[in-house]
Amino acid sequence: MQIGIDLRLHAYAPGGISRYARRLARALAEELVAGEDLTLISHRRDSDPLRLPAARSYRAWTPPHHRLERWALGAEIWPLRLDVLHSTDFIPPAWGARRLVTTVHDLNFLHYPEYLTKDARRYYNEQIAWGVSRADAILVDSYATQRDLQRLLGVDPERVTVTYLAADERFRVLPKSEVLTCLERFSLTPGYLLFVGVWEPRKNLPGLLESLALLRDAGDASRLVIVGRPGWLYDEIYARVRTLDLVSSVRFIEAPPVDDLVGLYNGAAALIMPSFYEGFGLPPLEAMQCGTPTIVSNRASLPEVVGHAGLLVDPDDPQALAEACRAVLSDAELRQRMRQLGLQQASNFTWQATAEKTVQVYRTVARR
Repeated sequence: MQIGIDLRLHAYAPGGISRYARRLARALAEELVAGEDLTLISHRRDSDPLRLPAARSYRAWTPPHHRLERWALGAEIWPLRLDVLHSTDFIPPAWGARRLVTTVHDLNFLHYPEYLTKDARRYYNEQIAWGVSRADAILVDSYATQRDLQRLLGVDPERVTVTYLAADERFRVLPKSEVLTCLERFSLTPGYLLFVGVWEPRKNLPGLLESLALLRDAGDASRLVIVGRPGWLYDEIYARVRTLDLVSSVRFIEAPPVDDLVGLYNGAAALIMPSFYEGFGLPPLEAMQCGTPTIVSNRASLPEVVGHAGLLVDPDDPQALAEACRAVLSDAELRQRMRQLGLQQASNFTWQATAEKTVQVYRTVARR
């Protein structure tokens, strides 16, 4: 069986979907058996294409999200004679392989179209119904997205397989000395609240800032560290920091190296993720794997990720979020209990399990 996996997005947007695709490809290479060959399809402008000893590489000309991508990519990769092509970014091509598998990470663009750029809305909204109908099999990151596909697009759940993501093995509990060394580089002391993710509207950072202001007004001087990178409409977040007079209480750290991010997780009293919508949400899983308590939104996939290990809050209720933060910050016993439950919960998610389920889907569609 000849399998191709689409990694082209990494050349343009090396974020969550690209990380998923590349990490999955590494795990797949370890799960394939004799007679199963993997082709890594990257874009020619990618300065750091993934290369694996057990896989062949193909550098494509067709860019992701191009208006002619549906036809151009299929024509370009047809000579590879793939039995299965895995499109990791929602939309498969019209042809190019005998069978097509696609991953739908979320339907945020249908739930909250105002939270996307105009170009992103147009790309996904115009093609998602066609894409899921064209695919021979659909993978999703959570049961929440499986339900959304059925409710919003009428997709038969039998066509959809849930393949949870996993945190990278580098996210782990560190010795206290290593944590302190990392925090010194950022002039931080342990015990801050932490947010990790793209700075964009659906992440609900303004609501988190309002909660921080409520904590301050109640006499709590906790700091908030916001880690990630600017996204869509991020200027509103900076403006809200100034309006709420939180400049001295908020620290922005843009795109730190993974090793520093591990240290930042370890030094936090809690990770806060009050998103309005997440298709999966890797930061809570990364945090739990580092032994850090999590406070997350009670919507979409996040309850699946944290299970009983985290505190769930209504993202529309800053007061409830502030009370959850106060509980974790003030109760050492609660933090320790959440730490142990989080480590147990995180152990349920592995890339090996994800790759095993993914390969089974490839084998099933290839036999048709």
